Amino acid sequence: MSQTIAHIALVVRDYDEAIAWYRDVLGFELVADEYQPEQDKRWVVVRPPGGGTSLLLARASTDNQAEFIGNQAGGRVMMFLQTDNFDRDYQSYRDRGVRFVRPPTVQPYGKVAVFEDLYGTKWDLIQFS
Repeated sequence: MSQTIAHIALVVRDYDEAIAWYRDVLGFELVADEYQPEQDKRWVVVRPPGGGTSLLLARASTDNQAEFIGNQAGGRVMMFLQTDNFDRDYQSYRDRGVRFVRPPTVQPYGKVAVFEDLYGTKWDLIQFS
């Protein structure tokens, strides 16, 4: 048997602002942006350069969903963005205004720093040893 996680849903406030941030700030690829008239929503998928699991940017459709924007993991790091060059990506993200909430450290498993996306969702930028 072979299985992979295709997408992870990330609740966002607005499709276009989320696309712009992930594409223009993190350098993600816009894989799909298709209107689904039967559900009156868009199917918006982004992924990091190089492929892998993608994010389904899901606009909050209820007040209850909107309450979780930026806090879907209860304040913990939710996403782990693996890189092949930590220093390059760390500097590039800082130059583009990404807010790092924990500075780079070297751990037994690799080099890591924590940043927040446009809504406050915490991410690890990590280069494994």
